[in-house]
Amino acid sequence: MSEKNLIGNKIRQIRETQEMSVEDLAQASNTNAELIGELEKGALIPSLTPLMQIARALGVRLGTFLDDAPHNAPVIARSGRSANVVRFSGNCEKCKTSTLDFFSLARDKADRHMEPFLIDVHPPMSDEAKLSSHEGEEFIYVLKGAIEILYGKDKYNLTAGDSIYYDSVVPHHVHAVDADAQILAVVYAPF
Repeated sequence: MSEKNLIGNKIRQIRETQEMSVEDLAQASNTNAELIGELEKGALIPSLTPLMQIARALGVRLGTFLDDAPHNAPVIARSGRSANVVRFSGNCEKCKTSTLDFFSLARDKADRHMEPFLIDVHPPMSDEAKLSSHEGEEFIYVLKGAIEILYGKDKYNLTAGDSIYYDSVVPHHVHAVDADAQILAVVYAPF
């Protein structure tokens, strides 16, 4: 398993605890068994949308894949960095490199309903942007650089100091425009 992707091990552990096969999880999450197998092996950098579908199918919060030992006390992240980074591929289904580096700002906070992240956003690997959707809402505040958000048929360009709040059930895609950027994102996904 790649040291960059520890999420796959958590998926496998939860799936096995629930006595689900890879095929059962694929069907329940509306994904495919090959994707789940590759994620569990750590061979792929996951995209956020299928990860949220897998969390829902397993009956856990998205944050469960990020937590080590949940606790009820307040969580402090100094200088906007958490101990571990979680890398996502944007919406690429077979990517082995990251376009989004997520630093959880609430890692290990038990029973949370929001997922706040500091995200380093890298320019996309290609010009093709695949939109995705999931239940919930997202708030994004641009800290530095320029971000383009494709939202349904609309396009929004934001720079440092700009923010956007949207329903994530509408197909969307977030990417850096020309160079690395950084955003504060708060994701709410009911389960």
